[in-house]
Amino acid sequence: MSEADNQSLDVIFRNARSHNGWQAGPVDDALLQRVYDLAKWGPTSSNCCPMRIVFVKSPEAKEKLKPCLAPPNVNKTMTAPVVAIFGNDMEFYEKLPILSPKNNARSWFVGEGKEELVKTTAFRNGTLEAAYFILAARACGLDCGPMSGFENAKVDAAFFAGTKIKSNFICALGYGDASKLYPRGPRLEFGEACRVE
Repeated sequence: MSEADNQSLDVIFRNARSHNGWQAGPVDDALLQRVYDLAKWGPTSSNCCPMRIVFVKSPEAKEKLKPCLAPPNVNKTMTAPVVAIFGNDMEFYEKLPILSPKNNARSWFVGEGKEELVKTTAFRNGTLEAAYFILAARACGLDCGPMSGFENAKVDAAFFAGTKIKSNFICALGYGDASKLYPRGPRLEFGEACRVE
């Protein structure tokens, strides 16, 4: 496999920022599908793929989301062209006969006493998938503003009622207004965060 060029690495990592303000202009549904179609190739354990997404675009959907948000997140969420609600399907294992047919993976998650395994697997892998989505969105020219300042129970009632999907986090998507960025925070150096044994 060839290595990504420096410009691509800048777009996806080094120059990318978490945005709080947005330029006017829509995000086309076809672009959202393009991003998903890239992100879906990221690895999950036994190809379990628990992530589910609701793209909040319409004024009606945004009004439904608004009372779920922490006050500091209202403006940057309401002004974003799209807000992705990343959820985890707590019955992801029902898709495993299709997604992972050769090892009978569904049986690992069904039955008494498997609830914690289901919860942990869904959270870990759904979070991974949402991170892949953010990187794919950046690669496709979108800016992202991930956030966790909202009430999960309210979001679940408003957007996932009658399902086994539980919200994980939300992410504003669009074309960022660089004038509204905060100064970039530092990161830990390799030696502070890593150890080789």
